[in-house]
Amino acid sequence: MKLQACLLSGALFVQTLYAQMLPVREISVDLNQVAGNKSPVYTECVGAGRAGEGLRADWQQQLAAVQKDIGFKYIRFHGLLNDDMHIYSLDKQGNVVYNWQYVDKLYDYLLSIHIRPFVELGFMPPDLASGTKTVFWWKGNVTKPKSYDEWDKLISKLVTHWQERYGREEVEKWYFEVWNEPDLRGFFDGTQADYFELYAHTAKAVKSVSSGYRVGGPATSATKWIAEFLDYCTTNKLPVDFVSTHDYGTTSVLDEFGTKKQKLKSTQDTIAMNVKRVRDLINNSAYKNAELHFTEWNTSPSSRDPIHDTYQNAAYVLHVLKKAVRNSNSMSYWTFTDIFEEAGPGPTPLHGGFGLLNLQDIRKPTYYAYKFLNELGSAELKNTDASSLVCKQGQNVQALIWDFTMPGKDYDSDQGYFIKEHPSTVKQTARLVLTHVKKGKYRVELYQVGYRHNDPFTAYIAMGKPAQVTPAQVAELKKQSSGLPVSSYEVNITDGTFRKDIPLRDNDIIFVKLIRLD
Repeated sequence: MKLQACLLSGALFVQTLYAQMLPVREISVDLNQVAGNKSPVYTECVGAGRAGEGLRADWQQQLAAVQKDIGFKYIRFHGLLNDDMHIYSLDKQGNVVYNWQYVDKLYDYLLSIHIRPFVELGFMPPDLASGTKTVFWWKGNVTKPKSYDEWDKLISKLVTHWQERYGREEVEKWYFEVWNEPDLRGFFDGTQADYFELYAHTAKAVKSVSSGYRVGGPATSATKWIAEFLDYCTTNKLPVDFVSTHDYGTTSVLDEFGTKKQKLKSTQDTIAMNVKRVRDLINNSAYKNAELHFTEWNTSPSSRDPIHDTYQNAAYVLHVLKKAVRNSNSMSYWTFTDIFEEAGPGPTPLHGGFGLLNLQDIRKPTYYAYKFLNELGSAELKNTDASSLVCKQGQNVQALIWDFTMPGKDYDSDQGYFIKEHPSTVKQTARLVLTHVKKGKYRVELYQVGYRHNDPFTAYIAMGKPAQVTPAQVAELKKQSSGLPVSSYEVNITDGTFRKDIPLRDNDIIFVKLIRLD
């Protein structure tokens, strides 16, 4: 027993000495110094694959779980007008048949769990299409309408139906976005001029139902066509209630079947810089009051990129969001679920899918990044630290602290680097100092995301990356991503100050809750 006590005492001494040798990053926050309301942009919108997937029970169950923990306000997906939603078709006599049943079932469900549609109007119903070119495993038709008269009728009737079903006041809270990434021939079989014509017809059709309905575009990849779009709309006196575009952290854009090698851009702030650049373009246009929505963003545009499953992805997300939200009205993470079939069903349980959750409901590290953002209090406190957010709600305080470190020098591509286990090392001590804390008893809860902390992918690698997982393996992976606190204890604050030193490793995320007990 004496030997064990000596060994334990020695280990604690070594840990303390090591902690004292680390550089200290102090996060000092005065609870009386409020910067303003926490940005709503963090959880404003999230993406999903296509409308037809939203009719699946498991998709709906996962979205309900996400709503409980994160509470996104809007959801955007492709394929609303795709053949599997059967909104528009021709009967044997060539007569148009409108059928709203599937979209009603989907939208009724979304609204029942308090998430609104960010409506992406696309792709083309096959019976209205001018050609047969398609994209993805599920074959979304990417051609122009063969008749703009029929397209205009479809859009106006669809919007009118929503108005009749949900009421004008509700639909005025929605957004109507015209198409998806028309700058890429894989998504739109036409020119820039062709897209502008499509936008003009669609915007007028939406506004014909109500001038109060919000319409926008151009929904381009990599922030392209913004200036040209705004100039065209100005010249042609078209409505633009919001500008939408996309950005990803890698150099590639469309990766239809997940076969391209991806690599993070060397400039860590590239997305935040692009958000500001687009906002500046809007501010200098005739539409300076238009909102800006990044309706897709993520580290990588590939649904087969292993970075999406990693703890590094979660740290990157926080790094980007804190810097980007000041210039955008939403940053829609692509996507909430791995129930996503652009390249076909996912081949393995953790295959680099975009989702916050995988098919088996295993929560990835980025799930917790968004959960922590949602759990921050409504009042953001002044804080000079670049990689943390400190908020309060009543007498409770929450601190979200992270480190983002780019991959090491052996980083050649996401596919070659992130399929391997990457242990992290302690790089600094995060010293959280809160002043003007009301005296009394508090419970301190500390949560962690990082290497082997809410890190199911590392556990999956240790299992040998099985192509099929047993129920026991699923249970183990869920255990590795339980979201439980790593420590919880009570403290009595007598001098108005709370201090906590936290060892911070590469790409760690730490969430501290100070909960008033009396």
